[in-house]
Amino acid sequence: MEYTKPLAKLIEHFQHLPSIGPKTAQRLALHVVKMSENEVKNFASSLIEAKTTIKYCEICFNMSCESPCEICRDLTRNKNIICVVAETKDLMAIEKTNEYNGQYHVLQGLISPIDGIGPDDIRVKELLYRINQNDIKEVILALNPSVEGEATSLYLGKLLKPFNIKITRIAFGLPLGSELEYADEMTLARALDGRVEI
Repeated sequence: MEYTKPLAKLIEHFQHLPSIGPKTAQRLALHVVKMSENEVKNFASSLIEAKTTIKYCEICFNMSCESPCEICRDLTRNKNIICVVAETKDLMAIEKTNEYNGQYHVLQGLISPIDGIGPDDIRVKELLYRINQNDIKEVILALNPSVEGEATSLYLGKLLKPFNIKITRIAFGLPLGSELEYADEMTLARALDGRVEI
């Protein structure tokens, strides 16, 4: 079935978004068409405002409309710990836990030779500069347990060793409520590696 041109164009734009397949794009486009004109204008205005006002923090490279960002300006946070994440979405996930009260450093990607992304393409130099200029006691590597995340963690671990600071990695393992027999080998290995004393 062929859609009328404006609808087809809208569906195509939604399909360019990550994790949005053809059916979800179609549902979103049809929902937007059913919205009131005022709601659509507000939605479009929010998109434009986000695109034109959000930038990267000059210190940690988190997304913010101000630089330094809200987290870097927060005087109640522990300035001696930096949690290194790949993207702003990872920072947001950690913030939702309310378990961490230190600083962040957003790499803006991971080392991926297959995709042509090397250490110079992400914010590694800026991380080293921050550690060199501040009284950092610990760096937490909170990178995904993917091939790229592993490569980036190993690379950063070697670079950070000469600073004589504590370098830790978040533990990866079994989610609550899961069963051992259904876990893959990598997850089980991570769970064993990340074990803690009780």
